[in-house]
Amino acid sequence: MAIYRYTVYKSPNIGIFVKANDSVLVMPHGFADTKGDKLAEYLEVGKIVQASVAGTRLLGPMTAMNNNGILLPPITEDEEVRWLRQNTSLNVERLENTRMTAIGNLVAANDRGAVLSSAIKDSAQQVRDVLGVPEAQVMDVGGYVQTGAMVVATNSGAGVHPGASEDEVKAVSEILKVPSEPLTVNGGVPFLSSGIVANTKNVVVGSLTSGPELIMLSRIYQA
Repeated sequence: MAIYRYTVYKSPNIGIFVKANDSVLVMPHGFADTKGDKLAEYLEVGKIVQASVAGTRLLGPMTAMNNNGILLPPITEDEEVRWLRQNTSLNVERLENTRMTAIGNLVAANDRGAVLSSAIKDSAQQVRDVLGVPEAQVMDVGGYVQTGAMVVATNSGAGVHPGASEDEVKAVSEILKVPSEPLTVNGGVPFLSSGIVANTKNVVVGSLTSGPELIMLSRIYQA
């Protein structure tokens, strides 16, 4: 496993704009081909899909994704849903029974499980079904309901907001069935999903991520 530092739109908050699993990189329409090709190379994915969600390029906060599926907010347009289904070959669905839009900030998942915010507690069954995971547990982290912003998980490991309690870190590990540890990115930012794009193969982080943070990232996400 390798870790790369990168910027998107001259920002270290790369996780706001880009989402990836082990085979697909999803990025905004109009994203420079050279930048997309470089990210795909770093993450060792064979397919790049340009897309929008609800007319925005904020793909990270708006989507929850693993190797089985993509969860989208209710305001996603029909054509956007069709486009993602056709081009990713994943199970793509809008999250029902909620008015929440930043689904990526509310759900963290790998292929072994999912943790979801209490703000969408009635959606646990659909999260299981769309992402194809055996377990989806409701869990706020560190006093925040934005569970998906607090936890970034792959099939190798999970980074957790440094304000999480020991019991919460342990619960994340048990639900997702991977080692988990507290982590920051981009020089101390605790909201992990803003600065990490990761899959089981490699990890890309914002350009401001420090040396000590890179060491922690390597320890958490090593295959």
